[in-house]
Amino acid sequence: MPALRPVNVRLPAASRGFFALPAIVVACALLAACGKGEAPQAGGGGAPGGGMPAPEVGVVTVQPGDVGLVTELPGRLEASRVAEVRARAAGILQQRLFREGSDVRAGQPLFRIDAAPYTATLESARASQARAEANLSQAAALAERYKPLVEANAVSKQEYANAVAAQKQAEADVAVAKAAVQTAQINVGYAGVTAPISGRIGRALVTEGALVGQGEATQLAVIQQIDPMYVNFTQSASEVLRLRRAMESGQFKRASGSDAASVRIVLEDGTEYGRTGRLLFSDLTVDSTTGQVTLRAEVPNPTGQLLPGLYVRVRLEQAQATNAITLPQQAVTRTAQGDTVSVVGADGKISQRTIKISGARDNQWVVLDGLKAGEQVMVDGFQKLQMMPPGTPVKAVPWQAPGAAAPAGAASAPAGAASAPAAAASK
Repeated sequence: MPALRPVNVRLPAASRGFFALPAIVVACALLAACGKGEAPQAGGGGAPGGGMPAPEVGVVTVQPGDVGLVTELPGRLEASRVAEVRARAAGILQQRLFREGSDVRAGQPLFRIDAAPYTATLESARASQARAEANLSQAAALAERYKPLVEANAVSKQEYANAVAAQKQAEADVAVAKAAVQTAQINVGYAGVTAPISGRIGRALVTEGALVGQGEATQLAVIQQIDPMYVNFTQSASEVLRLRRAMESGQFKRASGSDAASVRIVLEDGTEYGRTGRLLFSDLTVDSTTGQVTLRAEVPNPTGQLLPGLYVRVRLEQAQATNAITLPQQAVTRTAQGDTVSVVGADGKISQRTIKISGARDNQWVVLDGLKAGEQVMVDGFQKLQMMPPGTPVKAVPWQAPGAAAPAGAASAPAGAASAPAAAASK
């Protein structure tokens, strides 16, 4: 619109006051009309008809697929095998033969107890065995000599029967002597304490010079086998039953198509352990006080990073949901009435949709029902719609998680939007 130029008109003195007020009103109306006509040009990006541009909102496109249902539960690590090394022979501990905290193998010597009394007992048992064998030889020779004589009635049958009985008694004495020798040899072996299993041995619980095994089997050390490790944890019985019913109905299927569910370990610092374990068993009994079922998993531990007694978080994938959808948690509104999401239609209008959620995985909700493939779910931009009237169309743009690379030109949109007020101010 061309600029208005003031026109000097001379009026009689009596008429100046009469025309002053209407002139001011006309001038204000002309200025207002000029402002309305130039407002769209100042914005540089207005919508057709002179309206504001549609607000941009971040959306994700729904893509159904097989999604693993992961449950995170508290657990505690336990050695797969634990052996308490105890003294089975009484005596003075003479020497420790291992380095504390090292790995030992089954049968490796660990301690040596004074074996002198047991060696003497062994020698005495061997002497008794030799005497019993001599008596057996004499009794056997007598019985052999009486056998032809009793047939010739040279000796009585009673004398022959006594000779045979003496031979059998001598044989029994030899058996007793052999058992005594074997017992003495075992006691001598007990004086040298060996590792019952392979694993990592802790600190020695006694020192050299201590009297051990006197009246009880003194504990000397503990060996723990930490490869593999066990992790014990509990799960709600109702959750277990729900999963089983879903598998039977075909809604869920077993994880990875195998009988053993996969297990991941999350350490105390929040990092995930690099090796995957497998579920060993689920207890048949439900704890009456807590309503929990005990489960156990086996996790490889070749480097010894996992330690017995450590509290961890267990991520258990027991099943997979078919045709399921994952959504960022911020896209879902959870209330007592149900879970809802905002769906952006083809016309840019937003509608609320009720969905069915199964659980969470990696900061995302697993949606089982309520959405179809290709639909766009609003994730970001809710605050922009708070000042807009209901039914305002929006412009859907792909949403990116925080920390991801922004799409090209994303940073230029706010700058263009901000230029409209500046242009209007310059006018």
